Amino acid sequence: MTDYPVQLKLEHQLCFALYACSREMTKLYRPFLDELGLTYTQYVTLLVLWEQDNVSVKQLGEELLLDSGTLTPLLKKLEATGLITRARDAKDERSVLVQLTEQGRALQVRATDIPEKVFCQTGLSLEEGSRLREKLQQLVREMQET
Repeated sequence: MTDYPVQLKLEHQLCFALYACSREMTKLYRPFLDELGLTYTQYVTLLVLWEQDNVSVKQLGEELLLDSGTLTPLLKKLEATGLITRARDAKDERSVLVQLTEQGRALQVRATDIPEKVFCQTGLSLEEGSRLREKLQQLVREMQET
């Protein structure tokens, strides 16, 4: 294939580099999350709730960049495992609020060291990790604005 355009090579695709990195990062989390009985998406959902409990499904979706079609089954599973509850907002019946249960709050203690354990496996310095995270957050914001 001598006429193959170089810009179409997989190794030149930013999207694939980000996709592959995301998959590998999720793999690093897997053994730690398996100990807690969580998937990665359940874990990041709990991260939001540990930071601010009693949030609407809409707020949660915005924070996690997930649509309701993805979020609803995820929340149902977390509720079935006893980590959260969902209830209609008394002030606005159209809104559903998500709250941690005692079991969900207690799980936070067991999860506290996961970020450090995963970070140690990346080979990045604290400064490199911080710069990369900030650059990726900036990239997300810029893509959302277009």
